[in-house]
Amino acid sequence: MSTLDRLDGTNAPEKSIPLIEKSKVAFGRLPGLHSVLAGSPAAFEGYQTLHRLFAEETAFDADEKTVVWQTINVEHQCHYCVPAHTGIAKMMKVSDEITDALRDEVPLPTPKLEALRTFTLAMVRERGNVDDTTLQAFYNAGFAQRHVLDVILGLSQKVMSNYTNHIANTPVDAPMQKFAWVPKADR
Repeated sequence: MSTLDRLDGTNAPEKSIPLIEKSKVAFGRLPGLHSVLAGSPAAFEGYQTLHRLFAEETAFDADEKTVVWQTINVEHQCHYCVPAHTGIAKMMKVSDEITDALRDEVPLPTPKLEALRTFTLAMVRERGNVDDTTLQAFYNAGFAQRHVLDVILGLSQKVMSNYTNHIANTPVDAPMQKFAWVPKADR
């Protein structure tokens, strides 16, 4: 099983120290993913920037952000990010119905959210090479070109975190352990 070092303010590269402090202020602790990313100040800053942009600057509401994040997390089978984003969804006041449907890979409560999941999955599985029918179905559900690009932004962020957690085997943070998740195929 692979691992990457988890670093903190005492052993991280100097350029990661301000990013570590920023994480501690934002979360009241240093999340495990951030302690791994601290090994590369550029990757750490890139991840934090992508996260901020997706969370604060996209055209998606809280439910839609959760659909994009969790669809990718579940598809990538990220043991760390599914529980983390379950907790984040609760903080964002996303309904348990949406969160549970994403975690359990069952239909979402609205056709629009299901269309977002379907499009996001197509983007992941087809590596961005979605066909015209898939794209048109996304537009027909009420989304626009900006949303396509916002999904790509979210996917970029999630590739960084999911892949890092796979290689690092990052332990789930204590506050998120109550949201532990097992992929559907392994249940």
